Amino acid sequence: MLELQGITAGYGRRDPVVRNAHLALHPGEALGLLGPSGCGKSTLARVAALLHRPDRGTVTLDGRPVQGFRHRAPRSLRTAVGVVFQQPRLSADPRLRLYDLVAEPLRATGRRREAEGAVAALADRVGLGADLLARRPHEVSDGQLQRACLARALVLRPRWLVCDEMTAMLDASTTAALVGVVEEYRRETGAGLLAVGHDPVLLGRWCDRTSHWSDIADG
Repeated sequence: MLELQGITAGYGRRDPVVRNAHLALHPGEALGLLGPSGCGKSTLARVAALLHRPDRGTVTLDGRPVQGFRHRAPRSLRTAVGVVFQQPRLSADPRLRLYDLVAEPLRATGRRREAEGAVAALADRVGLGADLLARRPHEVSDGQLQRACLARALVLRPRWLVCDEMTAMLDASTTAALVGVVEEYRRETGAGLLAVGHDPVLLGRWCDRTSHWSDIADG
């Protein structure tokens, strides 16, 4: 289970953007988190992905209370969570070819030899041809770059996925394609999904259940 209990978090202790939030995601479940822009959803998503240390509260992942975040989290926990952000250009190193962007987590975890086969398989799954893999972020569209970012999130075969407004900047056809990739991966692996967004129609169709921000956090 991925469980967040009493999470208060922000970017300054005097004015947190998340107050006393509670969230529980079961293995294999797709949970939608619905709320308006600016309410704190993305900050909570970063806490769930072990990328932001909360000021208060507890994150429990696979039965283990999380003690460290970002590079201080144990590798076994860091690699258990894959995350896709809303804005691919802010989450991609502009110097890297898309191939290297997707392969980066494998290289960072000492699995460089797996890169060629894994990147080729994932590129095919998300709809990236070999010509696109050779390009850098400024040479591709937002949709193509987001496909690469999703492939990067899946390359370590995580048990949990956090998709923070993953499709907010995409057209309808690309949105459908990427949601389809996530769902295919979940059927194969039993991964749990936290899908953060402000579109109740999309979350209602995508997720097993949806929680509204006002029901899981104070303020």
